[in-house]
Amino acid sequence: MFRSEYADVEPVDLPIHEAVLGRAAEFGDAPALVDGVDGTTLTYDQLDRFHRRIAAGLAEAGVRKGDVLALHSPNTIAFPTAFYAATRAGATVTTVHPLATAEEFAKQLRDSGANWIVTVSPLLEAAREAAERAGGVREIFVCDSAPGHRSLIDMLASTAPDPEIGIDPGEDVAALPYSSGTTGIPKGVMLTHRSIATNLGQLAQCVSVAPGDRILAVLPFFHIYGLTALMNMPLKQGAAVVVLPRFDLDTFLAAIEKHRITGLFVAPPIVLALAKHPAVANHDLSSLEYIISSAAPLDAALAAACSERLGLPPLGQAYGMTELSPGTHVVPLDAMRTAPPGTVGKLLPNTEMRILSLDDPDRDADADEAGEVAIRGPQVMKGYLGNPEATSAMIDADGWLHTGDVGRVDDDGWLFVVDRVKELIKYKGFQVAPAELEALLLTHPGIADAAVIGVYNEDHNEVPHAYVVRQPSATDLSEGEVMMHVAERVAPYKRVRQVTFIDAVPRAASGKILRRRLREKS
Repeated sequence: MFRSEYADVEPVDLPIHEAVLGRAAEFGDAPALVDGVDGTTLTYDQLDRFHRRIAAGLAEAGVRKGDVLALHSPNTIAFPTAFYAATRAGATVTTVHPLATAEEFAKQLRDSGANWIVTVSPLLEAAREAAERAGGVREIFVCDSAPGHRSLIDMLASTAPDPEIGIDPGEDVAALPYSSGTTGIPKGVMLTHRSIATNLGQLAQCVSVAPGDRILAVLPFFHIYGLTALMNMPLKQGAAVVVLPRFDLDTFLAAIEKHRITGLFVAPPIVLALAKHPAVANHDLSSLEYIISSAAPLDAALAAACSERLGLPPLGQAYGMTELSPGTHVVPLDAMRTAPPGTVGKLLPNTEMRILSLDDPDRDADADEAGEVAIRGPQVMKGYLGNPEATSAMIDADGWLHTGDVGRVDDDGWLFVVDRVKELIKYKGFQVAPAELEALLLTHPGIADAAVIGVYNEDHNEVPHAYVVRQPSATDLSEGEVMMHVAERVAPYKRVRQVTFIDAVPRAASGKILRRRLREKS
């Protein structure tokens, strides 16, 4: 068993809005949120006042403790305001991918039991259709403005008192993001106020964000990585968060230059662009002090090329997953020059780890052996919503969460993730469940059987690769038709990018797909 070398931190028994914005008055007129495109700025004082007024407006509208509010928006300066307003009103926030199809959105609404939706006018049509399909949604609010819908902006004029909600930080769920875990279809991950807030305290021991720092939020807030590293963590510490709605390289580089960004929390595709794209040379990126990459494996040579090109210390990595609030490991900022290449970091405070034998998961792997990473600590999720079977499959009786990732630990305690047991595909940091795509492929009348695995393309992105068995009557079924069948029914990040036709899907006697055999073919 491995234990963190850092001193334990106290569990944070506060609602997440108090844990993050408790020092807002101290930071006062300092910028909290800056629109990276048009420069609109909210100070800490405004963020604190606005989220309280919107919380009062939501309570007036009928939002109560125990309700679930679906937050359906790209990154904007309104997103954090809406999130903290909802939790202050007592709601659990389930974050929704802005590119989700109406059916995907409706599935999440039904599964989460969402009563309310907050969206933005460009996404209103999808939100309306999803609400109609799901049923049970009482009202759709918008962050901006749209005819027939109440706006959060209008709620700023509310004269109702701040809602006084009794929140049990250790039991009440603050955020309900959806994750596929190690396999299967997306499930609601119950993250309590305490688990998220305590994880912020754990991270603060290794990544010191402070007033005067400027963090660029380009990864999505709806994803737990963005929610923690780009929203909660910097706002808790008084930094300025410069917000971009999506990743566009020219806009991204211009924002770094214009706003003098000091720190980047990114995923590997952005590291690739910084390392190789010629446009980087046209911008002054000298304000950058560090880059941390997470959400997917980062090639050590690519990391070195990026840091060398930008004249930065070696890039750091972090490790975690939605079910872990999300962080368990990070390369501390003060150790970036000495950490071994390729490591995802050291254990955060209060965190324990085991490396389990791949041959016998009931025993620990030998000292020099790679095995499945298992984690125990205060950041472990409460469980999967309404799915005790999936929860018990993920978290054992002793509280160890089995990550599905294969890792090894060196003599100095650095973790290296070398493979994965789990079937989950990470496309640009977004989770894609093979089982979900396989079920969709089998709805095509020309497909007799199918299996999906992740493979790496020339841009170092892991992409879904479908192995398809044609029906005897569908000998003319093409790769393009297979890809289109999926593309018309899922969000863009889930699309099948490669198709191979095979005679039979390799399966074990139990019927389980033998994905390793398919990987050997790719």
